[in-house]
Amino acid sequence: MRPRRPKPALPEGLAEPMEAFLAHLALERGLSAHTAAAYEGDLRQLAATCARAGRRAWTEVGPADLDAFLAWLGRRRVSPATLARKLAAARAIARHLVRSGLRRDDFAELARGPRHRRRLPGTLSPEEAARLVAAPDTSTPHGLRDRAMLELMYGSGLRVSELCGLELPALDLDEALVRVRGKGSKDRVVPVGEPAAAAIRAYLKAGRPALARARTGSAVFLSERGQALSRKTFWVGVRAAARRAGIDRPVKPHLLRHAFATHLLGGGADLRSIQELLGHADIATTQVYTAVDRAGLAAAHRRHHPRGRRRG
Repeated sequence: MRPRRPKPALPEGLAEPMEAFLAHLALERGLSAHTAAAYEGDLRQLAATCARAGRRAWTEVGPADLDAFLAWLGRRRVSPATLARKLAAARAIARHLVRSGLRRDDFAELARGPRHRRRLPGTLSPEEAARLVAAPDTSTPHGLRDRAMLELMYGSGLRVSELCGLELPALDLDEALVRVRGKGSKDRVVPVGEPAAAAIRAYLKAGRPALARARTGSAVFLSERGQALSRKTFWVGVRAAARRAGIDRPVKPHLLRHAFATHLLGGGADLRSIQELLGHADIATTQVYTAVDRAGLAAAHRRHHPRGRRRG
């Protein structure tokens, strides 16, 4: 394996404000490690490009430098989504420099990124979701665990990281509630439906004790080694459950979260409630599910209404 090349040193005037901004993101805004790492990579790339152009400090960076950076990314055929993310990182540090008094002007204010259509999330029909959560073999500890996880994810809309990171004190099955820590280290309390509560009780009674080891901590869902189940292992379990359920298309864990939201919306729940249940900071993120629901309504209209059918 080839050793990694060390990152090129940046001028102090670029490096220090950038590190201060990244610390601000981690400590004050509570971004996840994954998101913070993405910001760091994007900003280091921007700073390195500016350094190659002779800029020694962020006060010397101007709109033309950002335009040159975006053009360079375009020549490398970076996807529109990645380009938009890198531009968002540049805008974020530019605003931070103004707020902190290091600059009077925002060098990214007029920058324009690529326009791209947001892909609608996939989902499952209620029948497919029911088959999927019922697929694990509950005669085994692993099956009890997988059934409980699938029921909880579909019934409460948890993210995969929230599900795998769940700890015993967060469960209140008597009140049918669970406390989860979401993005930005923000806690929220979500209801647990009776099927999920029953599946969790069955797992805690006969599944978890069989998987626990001497050094097992308080993680709810355990691996073969008695440790918190990884997202990768859960992903494998979801694919196996999809095969058992006869679903002949790729099924990712996040699909259950999408199904939770779209089925709530289809049942009449309002967007604000769904936003709170999903833990979205911005309701614009939740609004994508209205497009999914409209797409389903349009398809149903084409299939079932006499004036909606396409003429062949």
